[in-house]
Amino acid sequence: MAELQPKQDCITRWNSTYDMLKSFLQSKDAIISTLAITNASVSPLSQEEWSILQEVCRSPFKKSLWRSVQKAEMFKRKSSSSNTPNKQVRPGVAEEEEMEDEEMEDEDAAGPSQRDALRSHEMQSVCEVGDAGIVESITLKNFMCHSLLGPFTFGSNVNFVVGNNGSGKSAVLTALIVALGGTAQATSRGSSLRCFVKEGESSADASVTLRNKGRDAYKPEVYGESIIIDLRITREGNRSYKLRSKTGQLVSAKKEELVSILDSFNIQVNNPVSILTQEMSKHFLHSKGEGDKYRFFMKATQLEQMKEDFIYIKETKHVTMAKVEQHAECLKDLKRKFLEKEDCYKSLESLDNMHAKLEELQKRMAWALVTEMEKELLPLQEKLQSDKQSTEKYNEKVEEWKNKVVEAENKYKQIHEQLESITVRVQELQPQCAQLKAEAQRRNALHKSSEVSVHRCKTHLRDLEKDRTQLSSRINELKLSISQTTRAESQARAEQMEQIQAELDNLAHQESTLRQQMDQYQQASSRAKDELDKMSQEQDILQRSMNSKRRNLQTMESSRSNRLRRFGEHMPMLLSAIQEAHQSGQFRQRPRGPLGYCIRLKDPELALAIEICLTNQLQAFACDNYEDEKVLQALMSRILQGRRRPTIITSAFLPRVHDTSRRCVDHPLYPSVLQSLEIEDPVVANCLIDQRGIESILLIKNRTEARRVMQDRNPPRNCTQAFSQDGDQIFTNRSYCAEQTRANYLSGDVEEEIRLLEGEVGNQSAQLTQFQQQMRKVEEDIRQNDGLLSRAHMEQKKTKDKARKLQLMLADLQNVEEPQSEDLKPLEEELEEIIGKISAKRIEYVAAQAEMAQLKASCEEAEQEYEQHKDHISRVAEEADSIKEELSKSDQDVVKCIHHQNHYEEKRKAHLDNIQTLEVDLNSKKQELETSVAKAIQICSERLTVDRTPRSLDTEISRLRFKITTQQDQQGDRLEIVRQYREALGKYKDVAQQVETLNNFIKTLDSIINERLKACAELRRSLSDRCQCYFNSMLDQRGFTGSMKFDHKSETLSISVQQGSGANADVSDMRSLSGGERSFSTVCFVLALWAVTEAPFRCLDEFDVYMDMVNRRISMDMMLKVATTQRFRQFIFLTPQNMSSLPVSKYINILRLKDPDRGSNDEEDEQE
Repeated sequence: MAELQPKQDCITRWNSTYDMLKSFLQSKDAIISTLAITNASVSPLSQEEWSILQEVCRSPFKKSLWRSVQKAEMFKRKSSSSNTPNKQVRPGVAEEEEMEDEEMEDEDAAGPSQRDALRSHEMQSVCEVGDAGIVESITLKNFMCHSLLGPFTFGSNVNFVVGNNGSGKSAVLTALIVALGGTAQATSRGSSLRCFVKEGESSADASVTLRNKGRDAYKPEVYGESIIIDLRITREGNRSYKLRSKTGQLVSAKKEELVSILDSFNIQVNNPVSILTQEMSKHFLHSKGEGDKYRFFMKATQLEQMKEDFIYIKETKHVTMAKVEQHAECLKDLKRKFLEKEDCYKSLESLDNMHAKLEELQKRMAWALVTEMEKELLPLQEKLQSDKQSTEKYNEKVEEWKNKVVEAENKYKQIHEQLESITVRVQELQPQCAQLKAEAQRRNALHKSSEVSVHRCKTHLRDLEKDRTQLSSRINELKLSISQTTRAESQARAEQMEQIQAELDNLAHQESTLRQQMDQYQQASSRAKDELDKMSQEQDILQRSMNSKRRNLQTMESSRSNRLRRFGEHMPMLLSAIQEAHQSGQFRQRPRGPLGYCIRLKDPELALAIEICLTNQLQAFACDNYEDEKVLQALMSRILQGRRRPTIITSAFLPRVHDTSRRCVDHPLYPSVLQSLEIEDPVVANCLIDQRGIESILLIKNRTEARRVMQDRNPPRNCTQAFSQDGDQIFTNRSYCAEQTRANYLSGDVEEEIRLLEGEVGNQSAQLTQFQQQMRKVEEDIRQNDGLLSRAHMEQKKTKDKARKLQLMLADLQNVEEPQSEDLKPLEEELEEIIGKISAKRIEYVAAQAEMAQLKASCEEAEQEYEQHKDHISRVAEEADSIKEELSKSDQDVVKCIHHQNHYEEKRKAHLDNIQTLEVDLNSKKQELETSVAKAIQICSERLTVDRTPRSLDTEISRLRFKITTQQDQQGDRLEIVRQYREALGKYKDVAQQVETLNNFIKTLDSIINERLKACAELRRSLSDRCQCYFNSMLDQRGFTGSMKFDHKSETLSISVQQGSGANADVSDMRSLSGGERSFSTVCFVLALWAVTEAPFRCLDEFDVYMDMVNRRISMDMMLKVATTQRFRQFIFLTPQNMSSLPVSKYINILRLKDPDRGSNDEEDEQE
């Protein structure tokens, strides 16, 4: 309810609450609709609250407008006084209030004289001391020209602030206005707030304490019995508030909270009746215009604010009417759009029929598929039954050959036993044969030994004969040479031999040195040649790598404009030729290729891994049949001409990609090669699946993670291998590192690849130059070593030749013997001994020949006996040969039978495997049939008899779907049409409802405004009557009479004063009065306005400045009298007078300010 209260709903606006609630009831529907349309943040009233409002408005509040309100106020005061025992109430108050109630009830029947008396009686009513909203104290610091004022403690009824000019009276009033939210212009003391900051100070502070007691207290649980308002004004003119509780705790620093407090206490700092400043009083006294007085009256009673509110309401009504007109125009467009959408919505009926037919065809299609699968299942069942019956034949064949194997094995066993018996006989004859053979060999050895003895004797005899001949010849030579040799020749020969030996030793040392040098040269040359071979190999590898990179660079540069050139310079020409041949009808199906050109990568980081995985397939082509392959081979031969031809894969083209759901790898973290590629052509996808199995190859960027996944105990199902981002190939039991470091065909950034290739070519070119320099240096070292080795060989040869000649010379010198005469005697003795030996050896030779002849005869006899026994064994062995032939034939029969047995067993096994396969296929078909039946039941619960094939139904379904799609494309999406139709209908209804609601609201608002204007006029009339009554009552105390004439149409107020009473009165307007009389009249007017308005406190600043002593005394008595009868209000009077003549009372509080000290900024106050 509090959020719905208008600002003018306060105690000073008579009967405004009643009129507001009544207008709420009259415009109930309009209010609810407006709140719904505007999405206001106001909480709507519940049904119970509307019922309460209806009950309240049934009471006769409007019978007597201002009297009823006055009765409510008096009742409130009486209730407060009865509930507050500690407060003092003047005797007789209760009786006076009861009499007043009775008089007010009969006031309508009373005459004017009785009404005046009753109003005078109201002025004398006594009430309790006010509890909420009065000023308890004020403290100022650095405010205006004062460093410190206060704290000033005010009483709850009458307060006089007394002091000379400059003592701080106006500063107190100004601080009160500003602290309670008033503007600087309202104080008439400055144009802005920074004027109130003392010179030389950065800020000014003011603290005002308001009482917060009674049932009208504002948030007593938060603030307590007092509310402290702390104001700070900075030198820049900024103002800030701090609202504290009685204990000094900060509650809020927002001005909105201060406004709420002022509204709750009905404090109006801008209302001249609440606070009448000196400038406002002076302006009112010197004002001669009747319009100014009327505006003063309207402002004091807040009727002016009510008037402005009505003007604002009328402007709002005009704005609402303009919006209604706009909504009306918009409503026409919405209606037109709604009708268009309605036509589209109605046209959907034919589309619904087609959808219904499509649904029926889909049902038939489901059961047609079931029927077709049942037909396919029947041949399988028949074949399975036939195969099971034929199993018995295979079993009979296997048993037959098993029996034959047993028979053949038995026959083989019999023949083998015969052979064993013959072998036993041969083995029994063998020992005797061996003995005979050993004896023949022993005799032969003896014969051979005798032959050796004979031969040895013969040779020895011949050697002795030869020695005899040589020894005889030597003796003769010695005898001849003794006479020819001299001693001088022997000495010269010895010296020459020593010299030759020395030269030979020197040559041997030279040869050893040359041999070591030659070994060193040979080793150095060998190492250099080995190093040269290695460098040559590295140069070749580097040269090939550089040539390859240059080719790749040329390919990359040419692929800037055409990506096909990455696969070879000839590729664009080859594809053009393929396209032309296909257009001319040479191909049944256009070949696809190169396959690497037909794929796209989803993740460019995996380019190297995929390229290494598909190395053999990236440049390959795919053909549908062998005829197309021949045509493509011819095109390649014509275009490539000696270049390497791409691989051609021939396989029938299929319109759909293979179903790899059963054999594909499905890892939650890593994709397969198939999942990492975007392949639009199903032919390319099928070719890569068939040739490389890309559905079962994982791509894992991290090499370590790839090894962990693949070589774990449980590798991913269906995964054959994996590739890392660097191209490493990982199997479950091994892995291979990639030699390729960059993708050549599938890389995305061509410019970056070109830049990297150019850098690598430059680096390798520099390396090649460095290799060539090193190789030239090594070749030079080899040539030097070979030259040195050749020279060493020549020197070694020369040394060897010279040594050989010297050795020959030395041998010749050593062979020259010098015969001596003493040597002849031993030689002659040795000759005689040799002759004796010859005789003995001849005797031994004859005996050895005789023994040899005897041994030869014995040996021949033993050999003859051995040969006879051997022939007997051979005859027995010949009998075994025929048996061996039969055994071999029997063995072949066994092998043949076993082979036939194995053959029929394998055929039976294959037959059983085929049966098992058929059973598995049959079970799979049955499961598929059950699945198809379940799906068909889901589509159509009752089985339909379908006489059409699924193919024909599929054709009709496709045609109908195409027709539906075509019509939907023409009309749009069905859901979208329905949504647009409903949206257009909703918008049209909403706007129509809004327009109707706003029209009703405007009508209701017009009636409310008319009633409110009537009530406002009635309130204005009653307030003017009461003001005139109180004004005459105040003038009567001076012996004056007067009148107040309100002209509400022209908005003027004419005040006339008559000196004297009755017939002696002299009528004159206020301009003919003296200054004191005019001030007195002003006081009477202000007191009259006090009587018709409500506020917790009243402030008057130097109200008696223009009065003489008589008028001042009379005015003071009047104000004190009014104040004592209104003790529930607080009065603050600021005056430069001494006020020593005031009576002493506990309800009168006098604050005396010290005279201003121009040399000090500190002020003190006295309190009486």
